[in-house]
Amino acid sequence: MSTTMTFESLQQDVRRYLERGATLASDAVVYEQIPRLINLAERKIARELKVQGFINVVTGELNTGQSVYPKPDRWRDTVSINIGTGATGDNRKFLFTRDYEYIRTYWPNALDTDQPVFYSDYDYSHWLIAPTPDQDYPFEILYYELPPLLDDSVQTNWVTEYAPQLLLYGTLVEATPFLKNDERIQVWQSMYDRAAAMLNGEDLGKILDRSAVRKEA
Repeated sequence: MSTTMTFESLQQDVRRYLERGATLASDAVVYEQIPRLINLAERKIARELKVQGFINVVTGELNTGQSVYPKPDRWRDTVSINIGTGATGDNRKFLFTRDYEYIRTYWPNALDTDQPVFYSDYDYSHWLIAPTPDQDYPFEILYYELPPLLDDSVQTNWVTEYAPQLLLYGTLVEATPFLKNDERIQVWQSMYDRAAAMLNGEDLGKILDRSAVRKEA
């Protein structure tokens, strides 16, 4: 019978692999550290891999006269931004990404308005749009996100369902320096790298980049 990895089962697996922290009473330090090590591994995976499973979509409106917009929670990187134009807002127009300095040079007065053409990162939590919108435009933004981090109330996420080996080995990689078990780092790192390469290979069959699709021969 197939089983699905959960936050609870992952903690149990890690304890068995490490042969440490089986119970709070027997090894409190390791037992209490394992959830933190899992979260560190989740952040590492989201930072290192850009796979389709980490892409999310947010929709909303660019507002007249507003050039700065908040990014979604757990945003990691922007894939694309498009807006709806035309009388009904059904014609999709993709905005071009540029750096902050280019946009400020291109559109120095944020009080001036026109149809948006470019976007940039304003800071880690906001985008800058230029020109400043001259009317309300519906938008659709694709972005890479950090999946909801596992805890007692979040037992599963995309990684536990589609890449459980990667998360297990990633947690073990995080655990070995903590345990000062340096001779095991290379073992777990090798298995982590192999799982990551397999996941990237599967994804490359679907997406070469966001403007071209590649089919394997």
